[in-house]
Amino acid sequence: MQLYCNSLTEYKRLATREVKVGDLVLGNNHPIRLQTMTTTDTMDTIGTVEQTIRCIEAGAELVRITAPSKNEAENLRNIKEELRRRGYTTPLIADIHFTPNAAEIAARIIEKVRVNPGNYVDKKKFEFIDYTDLEYNEEIDRIRERFTPLVKICREYGTAMRIGTNHGSLSDRIMSRYGDTPMGMVESAMEFLRIARAESYHSIVLSMKSSNPQVMVQAYRLLIQQMMQEFNECYPLHLGVTEAGDGEDGRVKSAAGIGTLLEDGIGDTIRVSLTEDPEFEIPVCRDLVKRYENKMTDDRSKITDSNTNLSYNNNQLSTVPPVIPPVEKIPYDPFVYKRRATFAVDNIGEKHVPVVIADFSKIDKITPAHLQSIGYTYNEATDKWAISDAAADYVFTGSQILSFALPGTLKVIVYPNAWLQVEDKTKYFPIFQDSGYVKADVKSNLNFVMIDCFNDTTSVNDFTHLDALANDPTVVLCLSSTHPHAMPAVRRMFMELELRNVLNPAVIICDSYWQTADEHLIHYATECGALLLDGFGDGVCLGMNSNAYNSASANNASGRNYLNNATIEQFINSTAFSILQATRTRISKTEYISCPSCGRTLFELQETTAKIRAVTNHLKGVKIAIMGCIVNGPGEMADADFGYVGSGVGKITLYRGKEVVKRNVNSDIAVSELIMLLKESDAWVEPAV
Repeated sequence: MQLYCNSLTEYKRLATREVKVGDLVLGNNHPIRLQTMTTTDTMDTIGTVEQTIRCIEAGAELVRITAPSKNEAENLRNIKEELRRRGYTTPLIADIHFTPNAAEIAARIIEKVRVNPGNYVDKKKFEFIDYTDLEYNEEIDRIRERFTPLVKICREYGTAMRIGTNHGSLSDRIMSRYGDTPMGMVESAMEFLRIARAESYHSIVLSMKSSNPQVMVQAYRLLIQQMMQEFNECYPLHLGVTEAGDGEDGRVKSAAGIGTLLEDGIGDTIRVSLTEDPEFEIPVCRDLVKRYENKMTDDRSKITDSNTNLSYNNNQLSTVPPVIPPVEKIPYDPFVYKRRATFAVDNIGEKHVPVVIADFSKIDKITPAHLQSIGYTYNEATDKWAISDAAADYVFTGSQILSFALPGTLKVIVYPNAWLQVEDKTKYFPIFQDSGYVKADVKSNLNFVMIDCFNDTTSVNDFTHLDALANDPTVVLCLSSTHPHAMPAVRRMFMELELRNVLNPAVIICDSYWQTADEHLIHYATECGALLLDGFGDGVCLGMNSNAYNSASANNASGRNYLNNATIEQFINSTAFSILQATRTRISKTEYISCPSCGRTLFELQETTAKIRAVTNHLKGVKIAIMGCIVNGPGEMADADFGYVGSGVGKITLYRGKEVVKRNVNSDIAVSELIMLLKESDAWVEPAV
């Protein structure tokens, strides 16, 4: 199996061709570039210019503008001239769907055009066509004839191009031959890339976007493999999770997909697609990219805090991080999601959904009120607990034994000395260091055992203690790493488990040392998401090292609206469930596939998304797509159960799956009509009072 990146154990940027976009250079180890897309009407020259300036001043290095027809494409000249008159030289990108003539106009005006191979020449009617090879090749000839003029214009004018495949807008032709698959996405782009190369045109960037991070990550990996096999080189890659949504969910889903690839050195430019004003996307992009500045010698190399959380032992980092040993053969398929095979220990592993462990070890005196932050609400009058769908399964309390009766489903993890003092050993379970477990005389029927992956050279790298733990039917492994590049260290340990046929379930332990809410979200979603998307992990436990935790507590106390006024534990618990939801490994809430708005949007997207969330956020497991226009309509929403799509000014079309159910519904009653559709489809339950 050909590797899709330079190394799985050492951070190295993937070598790609150098592409100029105006005066900006992408690829070839240049910095990862940040970009966004305007939401204004492209015919509103001044409005688009002013929003573009806000994006540039927020840090955007490229700005994309929709050009749905020839008129908008022509007006890009006025937008560009006004920006240049005001002293802004940031490259502009024209976003093209369905209209080759608009692309040909735009390519003569601005620095880059983006085309979607799924709808640039082909159409999508959800029809299956059984092509013969001859008929299929005739279709490729038709694409070549229609696409080549744009390639020649781009080559003549020095205009760059992004060939941007979207999972949900694969053409009927591609779907008929490859199905709704990552490989279909790759071939959709490769057809256009081959045509461009035949014309000696190479100023090309590619993207493989999906609202499903599993599909997105697999498609990029396959694309790299395919380019290397055919051309022995890679073109620059633009990373993004399309229709990620807003708020925490949008950030987590984006970080899980984009961050997974960045961890392996993949990606030359990124865009985070949030249903928010575009300038708010850039700080999230920056939080993602800054983790990889100076080739992994950023602040992560300064983590020396010890024994502050489940993820830390008493070791300190050495000056030079230990080498993570390479592997000769990947023991799993990185192009297909398959959860790692394990046996079950209690409710962890095998076919159980991944568990969530809440870290309460920094709370001095835990009370029933604290459990509300992790999904348990106590009613003193009735002496009953209400348990939410996003309720943690375990809570780690350090050495603290709780002084009150627990909800029926919640269990407690404590240090071994505390566990020995507990009478109710059906509710309390010990957590050991790997060396401590091997030496322990008394053990439980469920033992959590911590391994700091590839950070010391005596107890872990020679696998002495792992061999002693292997396949012990009472052991749940807790894998973390204080290595500066933690995710590959933990992934390498998962690979070692596979190679040695160790079937113990394993919980991912991830500590954050960052400061802001977005930084924590990005860190958790990247480190855990990358592992979960490869099928690793039977649970997650997120925490903060002492400096970050104390900083968060101080900010809360001073009323600085830290973490949106949530308690730290509430924020972390919510994030854990959001990561599991984003990686499709545990569904605990409604999922919204919401486009980020652009000049094509036919209704107030942010306001409408908020309205739909308000009345449907109790529908666990239901996927609802909210799309601003028909371009982002039935195709882009991919695997949504229901769709709310703009079909005209003030008009909405409602979908059940890919089936149109109601057309041209007035927008003022469309949310009510959506609820009726949910009820008719037996997808509605009344919200709890």
